[in-house]
Amino acid sequence: MDSPFRLSDQSKLDPHGASEEGVGRHQRFLADPRGLRGLLRASQLVTGELDLEDVLQRIAESAVTLVNAQYGALGVIDSEGRLEQFIHVGMPQELVDQIGQLPEGHGVLGAVIESSCPMRLDDLTADSRSVGFPAHHPPMRTFLGVPITIGGRTYGNLYLTDRVSGVFTEDDEDLVTALAATAATAITNARLYDEARRAQRISAALSMVTAGLLESAQSDVYGVLADNAATLAEAELACVVLPGASGGTLRIAAARGEGAARLQDRSLPLADSVLAHALSGERGISQHNGRGPPPLGKDVPGGSIVAVPLVVSGVRVGALCVVRRADRPPLGSGDLAMVEEFVDQAGIAVALAQARVDRQRLEVTEDRARTARDLHDHVIQRLFGTGLGLQALASAHPAQADILEEHISAIDAAIVDIRTAIFTLQTRGTSHAARHRILDLVTEFGPQFSTAPKVTLSGPIDLMITDQLLDDTVAVLREALTNVLRHAHAELVEVEVVATAEDVTVLVRDDGVGVPWQTIRTSGIDNLHERAVARGGSFSLESSESGGTCARWHALITPRTPQ
Repeated sequence: MDSPFRLSDQSKLDPHGASEEGVGRHQRFLADPRGLRGLLRASQLVTGELDLEDVLQRIAESAVTLVNAQYGALGVIDSEGRLEQFIHVGMPQELVDQIGQLPEGHGVLGAVIESSCPMRLDDLTADSRSVGFPAHHPPMRTFLGVPITIGGRTYGNLYLTDRVSGVFTEDDEDLVTALAATAATAITNARLYDEARRAQRISAALSMVTAGLLESAQSDVYGVLADNAATLAEAELACVVLPGASGGTLRIAAARGEGAARLQDRSLPLADSVLAHALSGERGISQHNGRGPPPLGKDVPGGSIVAVPLVVSGVRVGALCVVRRADRPPLGSGDLAMVEEFVDQAGIAVALAQARVDRQRLEVTEDRARTARDLHDHVIQRLFGTGLGLQALASAHPAQADILEEHISAIDAAIVDIRTAIFTLQTRGTSHAARHRILDLVTEFGPQFSTAPKVTLSGPIDLMITDQLLDDTVAVLREALTNVLRHAHAELVEVEVVATAEDVTVLVRDDGVGVPWQTIRTSGIDNLHERAVARGGSFSLESSESGGTCARWHALITPRTPQ
């Protein structure tokens, strides 16, 4: 880098190689209290921090103080030459909120980015490259822009406006250029520190993921991943998103954080968004500006979202996204890199956990098959033989025939129940079957109740409840059981799912205190109602006089097309 104390006029060189005007200017510069002493103080402030955000803020503040400017800013440039961060000094926060969206790097700011050279203007409004100011923006005239270069690449630019006394001078440019060189070193140190701290946080998060997955055979793999991703990125919400059962949709397999209950198991249209790109293998950041539909629906209307592909055992199975509220600092490229590195390494732990679950599921399947064979080959045959013996006894003793027929009927009913149990044991081999997902969900909630919920499944459940209807049914059951846990204080809970060729009905009954009417119209209940209406059905929540509540959700297998 050239010396900041360069001689600006080479036309009056003396025999010793320095111009008279340049020597005089540098003598004044050394004597000026804003000269080397001011630069030294500014450099000490800038290099006294290691946190990158604090370093950037101090650089902007020190530059303003150094040249006695009224306003200043530091714009950080992304890999494509656009402003990705804009740290301002001199404007009260109320005024910044009124202005709204921060600069995007056009006009004079863009000219500094493109030239990568210092720029001084006596009146920036008169410059042909000026694009004007947005509403509520204070007027600005004098301007000084200086790049901050790290490793031959422009990291960002210092922008200073409205020098308190007159226009910005060449001395001011030299001071800020020298400060920019010091700032480059401070930023490099801060980035190294940030990378070390990020690696430490990723390591801690991966340790939590591994511990969570090893804690229990019934671990919610995606839930553990989302929970630790939210903590790692200091975000309010994290979700694992999988492709939907039908084309053009996606399913939120796990959600942790603010509003997670409303998103769990929800199906969303696969619109052109950062989530869709992550599902196709492209990582990205989205700053939702309210112009289009939010990627996660109306329940997560704003903020910044980072989404990265989720790869398990070499197969891209879905995407993980983290969401930060609009009133907090937006997620940036550093957060994107951190989440991506976390997901890459966590994918190995997820693959091991899924392999363990698959092995345990295989063991359970083999055990069920053995049990089904024993029931069929031994228990049913013995009951059948006992029934034949009772029939013979009834023929030999007509006076006892009525009593014996009752026992024979009971044995026949037991045989039917056992055959139903055998069928259930033999058909629970696929994780996508409706019976399997419903029973797994109720099993997940079981330990949270004093008595495990009773489940009744009637009709062609696996045949009729498929694809998005299955996702809706599981989401409805999850929301209903969650409401029972939160409000009912129930001892007994019954879950009944009835399927026919035309419709499906989900009933969740409890013997609790009932749901207070003022809590009924919650967002969760609204979601249940919306899911039912979308499928041509209805939802009701009734509290009986004797206590207890019945939630009834009804939907058509094939929703009718509106006329």
